[in-house]
Amino acid sequence: MPGSQAMRIEPAPAGEVTTRAHEPSRCGRRVESGFRAAWWLSSPHLQTVWPTFFRPAPKVAVRRERLELDDGDFIDLDSTTRREGPRLLVLHGLEGCSGSHYVRGLLAAMHARGWRATAMHFRGCSGEPNRLSRTYHSGETGDLSRVVRELRRREPRTPLCLAGYSLGGNVVLKWLGEEGAQAEVDAAIAVSVPFLLDVAAARLTRGVSRVYQWYLLRLLRRRIVEKFRRWERAPVDVSKHRSWRSMSAFDDAVTAPLHGFRDAGDYYRRSSARRYLGTIERPTLILHARDDPFMSEAVIPSAAELSESTTLELSDAGGHVGFIGGSSPAEAHYWLERRIPEFLAARVRA
Repeated sequence: MPGSQAMRIEPAPAGEVTTRAHEPSRCGRRVESGFRAAWWLSSPHLQTVWPTFFRPAPKVAVRRERLELDDGDFIDLDSTTRREGPRLLVLHGLEGCSGSHYVRGLLAAMHARGWRATAMHFRGCSGEPNRLSRTYHSGETGDLSRVVRELRRREPRTPLCLAGYSLGGNVVLKWLGEEGAQAEVDAAIAVSVPFLLDVAAARLTRGVSRVYQWYLLRLLRRRIVEKFRRWERAPVDVSKHRSWRSMSAFDDAVTAPLHGFRDAGDYYRRSSARRYLGTIERPTLILHARDDPFMSEAVIPSAAELSESTTLELSDAGGHVGFIGGSSPAEAHYWLERRIPEFLAARVRA
């Protein structure tokens, strides 16, 4: 992984946003975001793909630590190099890693503000296959619990916050809802969350969004084939990988059997974050664009579904993990890297 090397984790000007509340404070809030998309990136698809193809890689030094797990597997963590300061734990999206543009950009932004940041790789996403047959999925919160407990054990008095993107955002929200008042973090942010996994999977089979499905399936199939092709008794028949032509087909054939679900439908029902939003008790901000091409507006929860500690900040534009502004390509700015530190800094000060 670029900029990574073996290690142990050290023991250890914001953009203004205008919001408008739509719902009473006795439940959560849905507010309008102050984000405005760049005129030259008005399409949700351009917002989504621009950073992948045209953004120079944000530069920030990281060091790698391998956290051994009780079940015999491991998780790789990449951390910035400051020795002091609050810590942000970052969870990437489907088939992402610490080198993904949105993760690297946030690590650099937090480092510049005096924070430490740690990117947690899901199993099998750090450049090396994990040891066990299981991998990761949108509802797997046990590994996040393990990492949070370890960071808290090392530094019980250091502020610790969470940020998750897409699949990682679903994991963050589900974990917060499961833990409730026991969640050992000070605040959290989730970006471009697929609140209802079945609806999101169906959305990727329509229109231009099929391009994203094709791209993600190519990565998923390649990883699974590489992982199991040398196993004598593989739990997945990788010879059928060409038949996995949709996310639901992949989840039926791979995700569900590897992780104890009956089928893709059972996985989607039990793992979707939307059902857990009402029991979140830590200050939490959800950032979402109505034009997200990975899902429809039907997945967006109402304020009545949110807990009192949760704010859903909506923008009309932004795509999927995009949110790019600026007057020209030469002056592009990545709004998430202003908004996320702004929110977290205010909560830590409080």
